[in-house]
Amino acid sequence: MTKDMCEVVCVDEEKVRAIKAQMEELQGVQQLFKALADGTRLKIIYALTLEEELCVCDVANIIGSTVATASHHLRFLRDMGLAKHRKEGKLVFYSLQDEHVHQLVSIALVHAKELKSDGQ
Repeated sequence: MTKDMCEVVCVDEEKVRAIKAQMEELQGVQQLFKALADGTRLKIIYALTLEEELCVCDVANIIGSTVATASHHLRFLRDMGLAKHRKEGKLVFYSLQDEHVHQLVSIALVHAKELKSDGQ
């Protein structure tokens, strides 16, 4: 029978101390993943990887929501630094904040597809 935990306690204190000292850096990453953990916001970000720019009305139709709901999610993504917007007359257009956001979603998609092909 295979066990998935150590049978004895053996702590490398130097490694643990060095890693713990770097944990503060995760605060921004935690917020980023929290923003993307919501299925609707993830769909919006994914849509923005497929199309460089979308107006709020387009996003609402893509996610099957009201314009107000789409606007709320887009504003949240903007406040989290994942999206940016520009106004053109009475329309508001959103796009990804930068290439890093596109890369995050692309890498996650590749990973998910690999897991699926491996039967997980």
